Amino acid sequence: MDYQVIVIGSGPGGYVAAIRCAQLGMKTAIIEKYNTLGGTCLNVGCIPSKALLDSSEHFYNAGHTFAEHGIEISKPKANITQMIKRKGDVVKANVDGIAYLMKKNKIDVHTGVGSFVDKNTIKITSGDGKAKTITGEKIIIATGSKPTPLPFAPFDKKRIISSTEALELKEIPKHLIVVGGGVIGMELGSVYARIGSKVTVVEFLDSIIPTMDGTMGKELQRATKKLGMEFYLGHKVTAVENKGKEVLLKAEDKSGKQIELKGDYCLVSIGRRAYTEGLGLDKVGIETDRGQIPVDNHLKTKVENIYAIGDVVRGAMLAHKAEEEGVLVAEQIAGQKPHINYLLIPGVVYTWPEVASVGYTEEQLKKDGKAFKVGSFPYKALGRARASMDLDGLVKILADKNTDEILGVHIIGARAADMIAAGVVAMEYRASAEDVARMSHAHPTYMEAVKEACLAATANRPLHM
Repeated sequence: MDYQVIVIGSGPGGYVAAIRCAQLGMKTAIIEKYNTLGGTCLNVGCIPSKALLDSSEHFYNAGHTFAEHGIEISKPKANITQMIKRKGDVVKANVDGIAYLMKKNKIDVHTGVGSFVDKNTIKITSGDGKAKTITGEKIIIATGSKPTPLPFAPFDKKRIISSTEALELKEIPKHLIVVGGGVIGMELGSVYARIGSKVTVVEFLDSIIPTMDGTMGKELQRATKKLGMEFYLGHKVTAVENKGKEVLLKAEDKSGKQIELKGDYCLVSIGRRAYTEGLGLDKVGIETDRGQIPVDNHLKTKVENIYAIGDVVRGAMLAHKAEEEGVLVAEQIAGQKPHINYLLIPGVVYTWPEVASVGYTEEQLKKDGKAFKVGSFPYKALGRARASMDLDGLVKILADKNTDEILGVHIIGARAADMIAAGVVAMEYRASAEDVARMSHAHPTYMEAVKEACLAATANRPLHM
């Protein structure tokens, strides 16, 4: 065999799997069809969207909070061209870093589309049509996902756009219509709302960020309405049409009442689907289930030496989930016995305020008939939040009613994305709400809200409320 391990796909799952395999002494190759490594996350997902989110937050604060801080400037103007350029620079620095890590770990990089010839042989077809084959003892499929279009309105990449095009707009939309109030829709919607666009969100379900705790959705909707964002919840989109210089969207609520919206762009963000086209799975007898590759608890497919990780398999489509799976597969191949607790993989929405959650939601606990108690604490009661003028948000702790073990941590507020790691640690070690409440938390910090929420859950005795 040419290699002990071949990884198809260089996103966070793929490149991390390759690095861990190399660290464990395996001769490793990675195949990527594009000219840059990093997959969706680094090129057209996590990293570029955060770059634009940060730029738009700075712009918004310059126009809305600087004066109160005693910083006097003339009215700021959003330069979308420079924002996009800076975003590109951030992306390049990250993908160059992945290329460096491949060289550092002596991982061979092959550019082209990888497809199975048999269970050990992969054909790599480059952009000019030339093909070669390589062989490997173990194969890891990490080909990620693509945005899901509306069946009656495919992406035209001009007016009806996906998140990929939303990261490359050459003008600030006058009216951006967002179909889907999930993570991607809310993040990118908030970017353009901050820099001057009218943003309207149309969501089929009755809450935005519907996979997260219901309280988080209500609080985020309240906060983003302050940006001027409008919401049509419980509305089914029935038509989207490019009219040349504008988009016409039609939708109806549960009673059948119809609405029409006109905007210059329509961002469709209704989810993502596993990307397995061109892999040649039929050559090795692997069939997909609802588009995803079936795997066992060890992420092994029905073919003994072939594994699949990340967005192409079950579970949340999160970069850090894919990374954990990449490490798990690499270590299993090396004979180790790693594990992943999928309940403790956090989810984050990088709006401002940020939203972050780990563990069970209140809705899940009620559905399961689990006896629980709730403790919450608002940011507006925090000295640190008052100092920074970040008063929107709260921390919500769910704990077992009988044992006090923490079952879920849900945060909306400044720096929630960083704070959720403390919730993951607490739950990984099966801490009780009282355990966290009795730990000393530095003052003044946002993390004090976690302590106070745990006090509220333990004995309804927060100190600062």
